[in-house]
Formats: sequence, structure tokens, C-alpha cells
Amino acid sequence: MAGEPLLNVQGVETYYGNIRALAGVDVVVNRGEIVSLIGANGAGKSTLMMTICGSPQARSGSVIFDGEDITRQPTHLIARRRISQSPEGRRIFPRMTVLENLQMGAGLDNLKYFKEDVEKIFTLFPRLKERQSQRGGTLSGGEQQMLSIGRALMARPKLLLLDEPSLGLAPLIVKSIFEAIKKLNQEEGLTVFLVEQNAFAALKLSDRGYVMVNGKVTMAGTGKELLANPEVRAAYLEGGRH
Repeated sequence: MAGEPLLNVQGVETYYGNIRALAGVDVVVNRGEIVSLIGANGAGKSTLMMTICGSPQARSGSVIFDGEDITRQPTHLIARRRISQSPEGRRIFPRMTVLENLQMGAGLDNLKYFKEDVEKIFTLFPRLKERQSQRGGTLSGGEQQMLSIGRALMARPKLLLLDEPSLGLAPLIVKSIFEAIKKLNQEEGLTVFLVEQNAFAALKLSDRGYVMVNGKVTMAGTGKELLANPEVRAAYLEGGRH
């Protein structure tokens, strides 16, 4: 899917203290694409997601979003540019109801669309509608993941960052979440950048993908190319890793 770059990460290096977590990462996500980033645990995938959101900030290189350099901007200003993240581990508000969690995701300038946006989330994830007055902490893992994605969508993002949406979930739930992502992309043109250990599901869904090893991007291609690549198959698609 061709389009101009919405997100352009160029030569980004990120450190935790003296430890380099990202070593000159280049990633492009074009408008209207689903792009996935795969790699083993500890490869730096989540660090890249957090660096895009400004915490931690890149020590060198640049993060360009929608034509503007956001590398040195604080997280709350980056969020206002309509980058939404569904973080690893979901991080919903456990004592708040489903509806209250969704309210927390809505931007102040989007409140006039609140009812309309909530209905859209409930259509996408009918299970959340059934549980709208239930506390977030009492939901199943799959429902919490749906709520995390729903909360991120309430900000009407231009770019949705998804960090490990399938982690720890049953295959049937994973399938429904990935179908919802595909639907948002196809019907609304939502741009999605996905970090995922389930390499097979991610690459099957994605227009393009990147492979990360030890803080570096080692391979890039279309989803189909990477699925067919013998190295990718050996490292991420075989031996029970999928």
C-alpha cells in the first residue's frame, strides 16, 4: 500500500543509563499501512514504541511524525498529535468501569464525538458493550486487551501503536483482535504499527514488516516476503514459537 510516510524513524539510538537499547534504528510507516515489528524478547521492540512516544527520548537520530520532528517533545504533546498506544501489558485502570476507561482515552477536543466513538468501539468489540459497567480489573485478559485498544481508539488516532496485543491470549481471542485491527485499517484507513511476538499472525496481517535483533533492524520486506524468508521462518515461525 503506497503512501507518504506518516512515521519516519531515522538512525534512532536509545539508552537506559549507559546501556544502548536501540542502535541506529530506521523504520518507516506509510499512511494507511499496517506495519509489524517482530523479534525475540529483549530485542528492543517495546523500547522503540516508547521512544516514538517520547519516554525515553532518543539520544540521537530523529522521529518524524506527519512531517514534524517530535524527537524532543514530551509525551503529552506527542499524544496530542494523535499518536495512540495500546501498551504491552494492557495497563487499563482496574478500578474504573469499562465506560470510564474509554472516557479516559477520549481527548478533550473529541468529547463532542464521545457517544459516537463509544458506539463504534462497542460495534468493534461487542463484548465490551455487555460489560460496560463492569470494573476493568474483573475482565478476562482478552477483554482487557480489547479495552486497551478501544481506549487508544477513543483519541481518534492518526497512528495506532499496538505493543504485543496477542500476549497470553487464547488463539480465538487473538483471531478476533487481529480481525478488528484489519477492519479498522480497511474501512477507516487507520495506520497501525504493531509490535508482536506472534510473527505469523502479525506478518499475515501486515503490508510490510521489520525484524529486530539486539536493538537493530536486520531485515525488512512485505509481510509475504518475510513469511516466505527461510531465516525468518527458522527463527520465528518454527520450533513452536508461533
